[in-house]
Amino acid sequence: MTDSSWVIYKRLLSYVKPHWRMFALAIIGFLIYAASSTALAEMMKRLIDGIQNPDAAFRFFLPLFVVLMFAARGVGTFLSTYYMAYVGRYVIHTLRCDVFDHMLHLPGRFFDQHSSGHLVSRVTYHVEQVAGAATNAVTVILREGLFVIGLILYLLWTNWMLTLLFLGVTPVIAVVVSYVSKRFRKISKRIQNSVGDVTHVASEALTGYRVVRTHGAEGFEKKRFERASEENRRQSMKQAMTRAVSSPVILMLVAISMALLVWLAMAPAFMANMTPGEFVAFITAAALMIKPVRQLTEINGDIQKGLAAAAELFAVVDLPRETDEGTLAPETLEGDVRFENIGFRYGEEHPNVLHGIDLHVAPGEMIAIVGRSGAGKSTLVGLLPRFYRPSEGRLLIDGVDSDEYELGALRRQIAIVSQQVTLFNTTIAANIAYGDSVPDLARVKEAADAAYASEFIDKLAQGFDTLVGENGLTLSGGQRQRLAIARAIYKQAPILIFDEATSALDSESERYIQKALEYVCKGRTTLVIAHRLSTIERADRILVMEQGRIVESGTHQALLERDGAYAALHKMQFQEPA
Repeated sequence: MTDSSWVIYKRLLSYVKPHWRMFALAIIGFLIYAASSTALAEMMKRLIDGIQNPDAAFRFFLPLFVVLMFAARGVGTFLSTYYMAYVGRYVIHTLRCDVFDHMLHLPGRFFDQHSSGHLVSRVTYHVEQVAGAATNAVTVILREGLFVIGLILYLLWTNWMLTLLFLGVTPVIAVVVSYVSKRFRKISKRIQNSVGDVTHVASEALTGYRVVRTHGAEGFEKKRFERASEENRRQSMKQAMTRAVSSPVILMLVAISMALLVWLAMAPAFMANMTPGEFVAFITAAALMIKPVRQLTEINGDIQKGLAAAAELFAVVDLPRETDEGTLAPETLEGDVRFENIGFRYGEEHPNVLHGIDLHVAPGEMIAIVGRSGAGKSTLVGLLPRFYRPSEGRLLIDGVDSDEYELGALRRQIAIVSQQVTLFNTTIAANIAYGDSVPDLARVKEAADAAYASEFIDKLAQGFDTLVGENGLTLSGGQRQRLAIARAIYKQAPILIFDEATSALDSESERYIQKALEYVCKGRTTLVIAHRLSTIERADRILVMEQGRIVESGTHQALLERDGAYAALHKMQFQEPA
């Protein structure tokens, strides 16, 4: 095992510490199993020697010895199998929860750079690969490893000279195992990446099945999936080939060593010093070693797969979480927001997407932000809940630098409704009260009324207990949007962000949502990113953004009279068709 492999394995074993009592019981079971299995060679010795000189005690004790040996083996097998599985599954459960929990706290840039398919693959497939290393592999290593040690000790006790000759092949086996381990590790990494690709392609095609069918792209998606699956098949076959070749080679080396051992053991010089029973016991013990040696070499593949998967999982766990050095946790904020010379870029090597933004939003003021796609509107409002942090300048909320607020406390003060509504496959009530472990049903009803969602909820057979399906697929776009607004109302946050919340709705749904917005915005600081200019005419101020800069600011009427960028957008949207 290389240094890096050993570091990873030690880190995996650190998850065993809380369950050391169960692990100790498993070790006791392995020791009982190894001792009882080694006793088989001693039984053969007693049997052969006893046949030559039979007596009444021999007839009684040998059958009793057989029963006790297999009973002990059964007890050892139970202890080792059950308690090792107990510890192993707890290790996997804890590791999976650690990875998932850490992912939930990683910066927004991490999710911008990774597809959901690859992330889901890490929490599912990668963790199961680690299960092979943490449970199955450790079980085989300890059970068969202790058995081999027991057999070697027995062989040394029986005839140490022959045993040393037999062990002469060990360095050659070690070289073969080392080469195979490196190859397994390399191929395992490729297999894990290919599984991520398979998950990613399948997730995209199945989630967007309507687009796929509308464009007649079933054949295209099938080929894309086949390519990803074929790469996975090819890498798996390379792994199978390595396993298929390595195991017979190692067994052949053991067999040659065994043949040499038998030839030497039958030499007169050795035979003279051994009884027939000892000779048979020695050969039996050497023969018994073949099966555990084969299992130990075959399990190497599972170990390398598990280590490769663990390396990727620990790479995620070691990524720095969102920076949260704030200590302030206010019960509620007034909602005074000030952007001071804000600049932002997604990475050191990327150009700025925001340039010198200076903006003051008074408590309770409604600000609308308009502009072409890519102008930096969503990036700007994404700084408020600290999905991103400014590269330059300061963001003040109630006169305090936003970095000084505890992250969880800050986000509790902000509600977001976006164009892409996220609903969870649970009840309507649970979606409105999302994040609240004990929903206040009266508040849920009030929020639904205020968002004009009760109008369609009351018509459903199960009302607020209706399951919405995956991401609310059983509801229309307007209904999903109203539930998202109801969720924002339920949260009672002093700062609201609406990111193009009405851009994809029909006129009737937009009318409902406009009424809901008028209600929810009262007394709250509101930032609205709007595609439809008709929805923001009542805003206290409208900002026009171009290429990461605020180029105009004013009321709807004032901006029209100025006949600048806003007026041009307005004409484009409301001009009469020729």
